[in-house]
Amino acid sequence: MDVMESIVNRFSCRSYKADPISSEMLMKLVDAGRLAPTSRGLQPWEFVVITNVSTLRELAKQVDSGRFISSAAACIAVFCRSDTDCAVEDGSAATENILLAATEMGLGSCWIAGDKKPYQPVVEQLLKTPPHLKLISLISLGVPAEVRPADRKRKSLEEVLHWQCF
Repeated sequence: MDVMESIVNRFSCRSYKADPISSEMLMKLVDAGRLAPTSRGLQPWEFVVITNVSTLRELAKQVDSGRFISSAAACIAVFCRSDTDCAVEDGSAATENILLAATEMGLGSCWIAGDKKPYQPVVEQLLKTPPHLKLISLISLGVPAEVRPADRKRKSLEEVLHWQCF
């Protein structure tokens, strides 16, 4: 699958089969995040891979928009140093790389926001986050138990593309 195929086929999967994900696959996903573009080459990110069932369940209880984390095989938490100007942008680039790599690997994934959410401090405490880092996103992962919706509502290229100015 090429990059454009991954972009077209990626969807927010919220239902997973009970199949585990190998450590090798999870490491490859984090590596994809690590290779994301970053402002001034700072690479302010760190990643926590969660596969422990009780921790996944506790995350699901705390994250109102991510209750489905409890059925995921894994979750990757993306953190960035809070003292960098582009932490959210850099962490978001890493998150997108992970999502696209997961699609290419045949995995389902869902981006769950973290920065500035009411559950951010609870998640950071649960994952024993050092004080110099802040949560950017959570990514649930697993073998999809659902298929990509056939007709995702997307604006046409003509609706969003402007040449030279608006």
